[in-house]
Amino acid sequence: MTSIADLGARGRTAAVVLAAGGGSRFEGPVHKLLAVVDGRPLIGHVLDAVVAADLDEVVVVTGAVDLSPHLPDGVTEVPNHRWAEGQATSLRAGIAAAGELGCDAVVVGLGDQPGIPASAWRAVADADSAIAVATYDGERRNPVRLAREVWPLLPTEGDRGARVLFGVRPDLVGEVPCEGQPADVDTLEDLDRWN
Repeated sequence: MTSIADLGARGRTAAVVLAAGGGSRFEGPVHKLLAVVDGRPLIGHVLDAVVAADLDEVVVVTGAVDLSPHLPDGVTEVPNHRWAEGQATSLRAGIAAAGELGCDAVVVGLGDQPGIPASAWRAVADADSAIAVATYDGERRNPVRLAREVWPLLPTEGDRGARVLFGVRPDLVGEVPCEGQPADVDTLEDLDRWN
């Protein structure tokens, strides 16, 4: 039987970027992940940071829009045909892929948060707790590390993600102070703040 102390044990770690949603609040001419921030698509900024964090694997869960032209070499794309059913399906798809790649933990983040640097992804990946969450000025945000042992506790449906575990197993949650700007881009006004 696995003890609580063993839940944060190290092994191969995958970054899982959830980038499947429809971006329904974004009313721009293109999907929000393809909207231009500082001369490049939004998703490009996120993937630059994730790749620079140098985790064992990078998994990008896609769905509503084709991101394949923007994915760097070596990234595993996981299409989620059930993306419209909510974030839980994307999270499950990413974790399943990470498991198939032989990973023992995932660090999950969103494709619409361009201000989270590689250092935050790396710091969360290096945390010892089974559930590690980045904090910015004391506020819990992405990314979140999930050891394999907690994967079965994750929601299987709806628009809920890893945050649900903060209440289910608070004894396993560790906070990781990070630098960066965790704001996401949901609207044209949000995009304007980045440009």
